[in-house]
Amino acid sequence: MAVASSSRRGDRIYRGVAAAAGIGVALIALGVGVSLVASSWPSIREFGLSFLVTDRWSPVTEQFGALSSVYGTLVSTVIALVLAVPLSLVIALFLVELAPPWLARPVGAAIELLAAVPSIIYGMWGLFVFAPFMAEHVQPALKGALGFLPLFEGPPMGIGMLTAGIILALMVLPFVTAVMRDVFTMVPPVVKEASYGMGSTTWETTRKVTVRYGFSGLIGAVFLGLGRAVGETMAVTFVIGNSHDISVSLNAAGNSIASTLANEFTEASEPMYLSALVELGLVLFLITVIIQVGAQIWIGRTVKRAGGGL
Repeated sequence: MAVASSSRRGDRIYRGVAAAAGIGVALIALGVGVSLVASSWPSIREFGLSFLVTDRWSPVTEQFGALSSVYGTLVSTVIALVLAVPLSLVIALFLVELAPPWLARPVGAAIELLAAVPSIIYGMWGLFVFAPFMAEHVQPALKGALGFLPLFEGPPMGIGMLTAGIILALMVLPFVTAVMRDVFTMVPPVVKEASYGMGSTTWETTRKVTVRYGFSGLIGAVFLGLGRAVGETMAVTFVIGNSHDISVSLNAAGNSIASTLANEFTEASEPMYLSALVELGLVLFLITVIIQVGAQIWIGRTVKRAGGGL
C-alpha cells in the first residue's frame, strides 16, 4: 500500500510539473506576441495594412513598409530549403541504410558538429570566401548559361539573394540531416526485416518502409529547418547585401526581416522608426506561427490519410 501511495504521489507531481511547463511555454509565447503588438502599435496605427504591401523604407521621412524584407525572407528561405532538404534526405538515408558503421559514425559526428557551428562563423566564411567564389565562378557561369532569364540578370557581385540562400542551405543542411537520421534510426528493425523477408529490395524497403514509417518525423525536421532559416540573422546579414529594393534577379542585393533588424535597430532614435522595426519583428513572429500551425495541420491530415503510419 505504501508503494502504491508513493507511486500515485509521484504521478501527481509529474503531471503537475509537466502541465506547469507546458502552460508556461504557452504563456511566454503569448507574452512575446502581446509585447510586440504593444511596442509596434504606433506603427500599426500610422500605416495599417499598407505596411505589408509597400516597399518604401525611409527613416528620414518616416515612411516604412515591410514588403522588401518579407520578400527577401521568403525567397532566401525557399532557396535554402530547395537545396538543403533533398540533400539532407539522401545523406540521412545513406548513413542509416547504406554506410558501413566505420564510416557512418564519423560522418554523423561531423554533421552534428556542423549543426553546432555559430551562425556568425558561416556569415564570415560566406563574406570572405564564398562570396568572392560566387562572383568569380558561379554567377558568371549562371549568367552565361541562363542570362536570358530575369532571375540571373545583373552584374556578379558575389553577395545577393542567391548567395544568402546557399549559405542558409549550408546552415540548415546539417541540422535537418541530423534530425532525419535520428528519425530513420528509430524505425523498428523487425519492420524492415519483414519487408526483406517478403523479397523487397533495399530501395523498395527504404522507400516503402523506412521513409513512410518516419514520414511525420521527416516533415517535422523540414519545418524545424524552415524555422531556423526564416529567423536566421547574422549569416544572412553578412552576404545578402542589405538593400531595401526588390529585384527579381537572384544576383541582386536584398534584405530580410532579421537582417534589417540587425542592421538598423541601433540607429532607430525616433519613436516611429523604432516602432516600425518592432512591427517587422511582429511580422516575423506571425510568419513563424502561421508556418508551424500550418505544418501541424498538414502533418495531422497526412498521417490520418496514411492510416497512422504504415
